[in-house]
Amino acid sequence: MRTVLVVDDNPAVAAALTLLFGLHEIRTLSAHKPEAAFAILAGEHVDLVIADMNFSADTTSGAEGTALFQRLRAAHPDLPVILLTAWTHLESAVHLVKAGAADYIGKPWDNDKLLASVENLLELGEATQERLRVQREQRERRERLARAYDLGGLVFASDAMERVVELACRVARAPVPVLITGPNGAGKDRIAQIVHANSSVSGGPFVAINCGAIPADLIEAELFGAEAGAYTGAHKSRQGRFERADGGTLFLDEIGNLPSAGQMKLLRVLETGLIDKLGSAQSRATRVRIIAATNADLRAMIRDGRFREDLYYRLNVIEINVPALAARPADILPLARHFLGPGMQLSEDAVLALLAHDWPGNVRELRNSIDRAKLLAQAQIVTAAVLNLPPAQRPGMDGFLRCTETVSARADRDAEEPARELIEASLREAGGNVSRAAQSLGLSRQALYRRMQRFNLRAP
Repeated sequence: MRTVLVVDDNPAVAAALTLLFGLHEIRTLSAHKPEAAFAILAGEHVDLVIADMNFSADTTSGAEGTALFQRLRAAHPDLPVILLTAWTHLESAVHLVKAGAADYIGKPWDNDKLLASVENLLELGEATQERLRVQREQRERRERLARAYDLGGLVFASDAMERVVELACRVARAPVPVLITGPNGAGKDRIAQIVHANSSVSGGPFVAINCGAIPADLIEAELFGAEAGAYTGAHKSRQGRFERADGGTLFLDEIGNLPSAGQMKLLRVLETGLIDKLGSAQSRATRVRIIAATNADLRAMIRDGRFREDLYYRLNVIEINVPALAARPADILPLARHFLGPGMQLSEDAVLALLAHDWPGNVRELRNSIDRAKLLAQAQIVTAAVLNLPPAQRPGMDGFLRCTETVSARADRDAEEPARELIEASLREAGGNVSRAAQSLGLSRQALYRRMQRFNLRAP
C-alpha cells in the first residue's frame, strides 16, 4: 500500500493528514521528531515524507527542517520529500527545493493542492520503481546471455535485438543452414559472426563473400575455385571460398544477387557436400556451415523466377530477422556512444537529433555520422550541428522525443514533476488526445488531468 510519513511536532497536523490521505487509500505514518522518523524508516517501507521545518517549541528558523532534509537525502537519496512551511520559512524551502526537495506546501495548506502533489509524486515513484524493475530484469537477462555465449562485444539495448541475439545463440549449435534477413547496414554480418562463434565449428575459419560485389562470370570461381586454364586469365589454380572455409563457416552475404548458375551449383553443394572446381572433373568433399544473408524479398524473387525455390528452402532452415535501427530506437544512443569512444560526449540537442532521425542506412549510417562528427567536434562534445542530420521525417517525432527525453532525464533526477511546457508540448504532439499524451509522459490519464487542472491547461 502507498505509504506517507508525516514528520511534525503538532499531533493535529498528523491527524488531519491521516484523515485526508485515508480517504484516498494512502497509508499515513507519523513522527513528532526527526529521530522517531528515522526509526520508522528503518523498519517500514515509505514512499514519501512530508516534513515540517521546525520541531522544537519557540523555534522558527527552519534550521531543524533543513538538517532533517539533509539527513534524509544522505540516508535515502531516492525518497521524495515535501516540506510543510510557514511563510517565514519560504526562502529556506525554495533553497531546499533547489537542493532536491520534491515540493513545498505552505501552512495552512490547501487540501486539493497538497493531495495533488502527493498523488503525483507517488505515481512518479511507482513509475520509477517499475522502470528500475524492468531495467534490472533486462540487465540480468543480458548478463546471463553474455555469460553463456560469445557475443563478440555486440552493443544493444533493445528487447528486439535481444531476441535476435538469443535466437542466434540458440540455433548456433545446430549444424543447419541459417538465413539472416534484414535491411542493409542493420548488422546481419555481426549476427552471422555470433552464430559462428557459438557453433560446433567455431574453431574453424569464418569466410565471407558478398555475392553482389563479384562479377557474375567470376562468382563460380570465387565460390568453388578454378583449375589453371579453366577460363581466360586463370594462369594458376585458384582456391574457392568453400575450400578456404572448410571446417568452419561460409557467410554468403547478399545471397539474392547470386546468378542462376551459381544458385544451381550451391544447391548441389548443400545437397551432397561436394564441390566442383571449374575446369576439374574431380569432386571434393567439404565440411562447411552455411550462413546466408539478404536484404531482398526472396519469396518475391521466387515468384519472378529470379531465385530458386528449392535453394531458398535449403538455406532457410532457420531464419533470423534483424530489424531496422528505426524499429529498435533503444539501440541508437548506446551504439552512438560506443562509436564515440571514451572521452567524448553527446550534447542534449545531439541526443534529440539522433533519436529523431529515421536512419535509413541503419547502423552503418549511424557509425558514419558519428565518425564524421568526431572529426568536427570541439571540446570533445558532439552537437547536433556537427552530426549534419536532416530534419526529422516522422510526423510529430521532434516534439515527442523532446517530451520523452525530458521525462527520462527527470526520472533520473529524483522523479521531479513534468514542467508546464513539457505537458503543453505532449498535448500538442498528441493532437489533444489526453490518453496518448499521458502515455508519452509516463503518467496515468488521471494524473495528467490533475496536472492540467493545476496549470489551467486544456487539450488543444
